[in-house]
Amino acid sequence: MSVRGLLEQRGLRPKKSFGQNFLTDGNILEAIAVACVPDSAMGNASVVEFGAGTGALTAALAKRARHVIAVERDRDLVPILESQFANSVRVIEGDAQTEPLAPLFEGATGLRVLAGNLPYQLTGRLLQRAVEHAHLFDRAVFMVQLEVADRLLALPDSKAYGALTIFVQAAFNTRLVTKVSPHCFYPPPDVHSAVVSFDKLSPPRAAETPLFRQLVRGAFGARRKTLRNAWKRLAAVETLEAAASEAGISLQARGETLSVEQFAAMANALVTRLGEM
Repeated sequence: MSVRGLLEQRGLRPKKSFGQNFLTDGNILEAIAVACVPDSAMGNASVVEFGAGTGALTAALAKRARHVIAVERDRDLVPILESQFANSVRVIEGDAQTEPLAPLFEGATGLRVLAGNLPYQLTGRLLQRAVEHAHLFDRAVFMVQLEVADRLLALPDSKAYGALTIFVQAAFNTRLVTKVSPHCFYPPPDVHSAVVSFDKLSPPRAAETPLFRQLVRGAFGARRKTLRNAWKRLAAVETLEAAASEAGISLQARGETLSVEQFAAMANALVTRLGEM
């Protein structure tokens, strides 16, 4: 039965307040499932899915993973998931923004994966959660707005490169899985989407310390300013100059020209002069 038919059968409609756009294209669903659990990990992976909806992706994941936990905050959809998967998938009524992640991965063996079709209005917060909890899993695969995907995949000195790029790429290698057109959803969204895979880096490119975050946010809070001006509130100019010299960067440069590693080098050089922040 189609997603639309399944919802209508139960007297339901997609909720705009939840940002519900249900993925219906079988080829895209299979591409996401393979990105989550490649053939080399089939039967030896544990997947936590954010926003399981009516279970289309959940079903594809259950065919490849050993364990699947489906988290869904819409209480009207939880019974659909429970009746569809019975004992094969653990269904949790919960909000991906607040549901504790550590218990969901407790005891997980093999490849540990976090996946989901992220509601566009919550993408930033859920990406932040993924970065903060990267120690719990090996890979994340998310559907996001195409514009956000461009930022996640961006290279230094490009228009899309920014603070989000830095924070995500500090913890993950990012890869485009596939682009997704609006007609692949019910109802179709107003924007194009993309599926992005995030493979955890161990060790990370940068430790996301408070000072590292201040440097990144300062640099991109005023993109047209030189780093000398963008960072002037963080330390005395002599301290900034000495740290920049040690890190091998120019304070006359702009933030979008620096790599993740250069931001990390500046944070390391500066922390020794300021003390831990």
